[in-house]
Amino acid sequence: MKHWAVACTFAVFGIFGSANAIAERFIVGAQNLSYFPHYDFESDVDKGVGWAILEAFSDATGHEFVYVALPIRRLQMELMKGNVDFVYPDNIRWYNNITKTKDKSFSLPLTQAVTGTFVKTNKAGRGITAIKNLAIALGFTPVNWQERVNNGDTLLTSVKDVPQGFALLQQEKVDALDLEYHVAQYSTATLPQYDDVTLDLTLPHNEVSFCISTLAHQGIIDELNGFITSNPELIKEIRARYAITPLSELFDTLVSEQQLAPNEVWTKSMPSAE
Repeated sequence: MKHWAVACTFAVFGIFGSANAIAERFIVGAQNLSYFPHYDFESDVDKGVGWAILEAFSDATGHEFVYVALPIRRLQMELMKGNVDFVYPDNIRWYNNITKTKDKSFSLPLTQAVTGTFVKTNKAGRGITAIKNLAIALGFTPVNWQERVNNGDTLLTSVKDVPQGFALLQQEKVDALDLEYHVAQYSTATLPQYDDVTLDLTLPHNEVSFCISTLAHQGIIDELNGFITSNPELIKEIRARYAITPLSELFDTLVSEQQLAPNEVWTKSMPSAE
């Protein structure tokens, strides 16, 4: 286990570094999807921004985290069984039919994801009724599209990974791809054949917190939250290292690039029916 002395570099040491504190070892169940820079828990080198913050917390407290990449649909089941201590990412607003939100403890956001809808650049701005087929990662829930899906206005095509989603979009086998902005930026930089895409602001998009959750370790969540609030500059530096930019900072640039009027930008109040 990592020694308590390393915590001296963090403000949190004065809060949690008492002689009575006990460092422990925990298993974090994580999505087995390559979603870098947010996460890639099958990487042997860099597992992403969420991992980096948890490792900084580990250095400060001595708690050790072991990461197990699992299919998205298994995560909550393994948490319920007690086979993992924590799940990442999770969010208090996400629904599953295995664990109940009221029974879980959630951390403060480790990072903020800008989730949205990507289209080929020359097809941006056509609005939600133009999207008849949407690609989405297997296990993800299309919250902002659910009404159209239920009505049969938009069909879903599940993809196993991000490159498959981009390939279907490039081949025009789907009209759009549900994807996180920073993941798209990283992916198109490494897969330049798919760089002719854009986050279309006339289609569903929003900012989502990526948190860590647990059923049994409220105390560790409290420690982690204390670490995050006590070390704002460190958290900011880690997020900056992975080029994580808030939606508020991206918005004006994207609106300008797409030459949109304010009333053309998608909001949840906009009509979704044909």
